[in-house]
Amino acid sequence: MLGVFNMSKENIFVYFIGTAGSGKSTLTATFQEWFNRRGLDCVVVNLDPGAESLPYSADVDVRDWISLKEVMREYGLGPNGAQIACADMLALNAQDIKSSIESFKTDYVLLDAPGQLELFVFREAGKYLVDFLNREKSILAYLLDPLLAKEPSGFISQLLLSVSTHFRLGIPQINVLSKADLLTKEQIENIEKWSKDSSTLYEDIQKEEATVYRELSENLFKLLDEFGGYTHFITTSSETLQGMEDLYTIIQMEFKGGEDLLSD
Repeated sequence: MLGVFNMSKENIFVYFIGTAGSGKSTLTATFQEWFNRRGLDCVVVNLDPGAESLPYSADVDVRDWISLKEVMREYGLGPNGAQIACADMLALNAQDIKSSIESFKTDYVLLDAPGQLELFVFREAGKYLVDFLNREKSILAYLLDPLLAKEPSGFISQLLLSVSTHFRLGIPQINVLSKADLLTKEQIENIEKWSKDSSTLYEDIQKEEATVYRELSENLFKLLDEFGGYTHFITTSSETLQGMEDLYTIIQMEFKGGEDLLSD
């Protein structure tokens, strides 16, 4: 039987970050569902001003303060310019976002980052928001796109973005292979093999067609290997809820020393 939810003094902020189409919003919704099924509570925050539809009902929605269409109209910007302007406006509305989150009584805050990775990771507003909400209680769930990660060179490019995100934001990070349903068992096994043994990844890169792209991948591999860019990841599926308990456990270990919010 589920125990009573144990309230803590500070929220834990879980940021779902990845390239466009990697499944951030879907994974956010799935993790929320996993919480609800276990009688746990969480707040879901949408940080994408340009989101047209979401697979969850946001408890806090940045679109209440920032609208992509309104910014385009007011400043005469195209979609790309407006996205950049909206991303920077996150910092201006940080207090509103924080106040809305604090109006809820919960331990966990799940934040669905903007669809374009660079809008949150490589602009100052994203880093500012992490600091403003509470850097010491924040963790990243970085989504590896399965359709890109299934090839050796594609996996390298995904690792590069993951490591860059970690260096940029500087908080604990969990790599997540999302949408595992889209991959075959063999493809998943290959990716797991590459993540655990860098030599096998290098060997498979060298088996690819000899192109400038392969040469670049080899050089990127050497750089990532030197800086310890190989990390294990969680394989997740929104269809079966695979990986949700693993994700929760890692977060618990990071902030609560393994003390579970669920009693036996």
